[in-house]
Amino acid sequence: MNPVRPCSYNSNGGIPRWYYTYILQSKTNGHFYTGTTNNLNKRLKQHNNGLVFSSRYMLPLQLIYFEAFLDKDDAYHRERYLKSGMGKRYLKNRLEGYLTSKPRKRLTELPNGLERKGV
Repeated sequence: MNPVRPCSYNSNGGIPRWYYTYILQSKTNGHFYTGTTNNLNKRLKQHNNGLVFSSRYMLPLQLIYFEAFLDKDDAYHRERYLKSGMGKRYLKNRLEGYLTSKPRKRLTELPNGLERKGV
């Protein structure tokens, strides 16, 4: 948040409005889509229902990364940065483990010799 500009507030009781910069990945071809919104769930549904022209050919999409901001301009500037060469390099490093690893099995039981304490 920029300390000079106040953050945006909703009209309902002064609750801060959040803005999100997000990265989607296509499950079919692996391509990425970067965008900004103030309602992440609604926007993801719009993408997956084919209502967004620029991502229509990449369906289905999954959310792989997002950042939250209190200022709309900060969110848009972050989106511009993530679309730049340095931003793509940052995302590659940030998501390296996620993009290259195989799905892990969920741990349902503790290994032998380990006990849960305080449960």
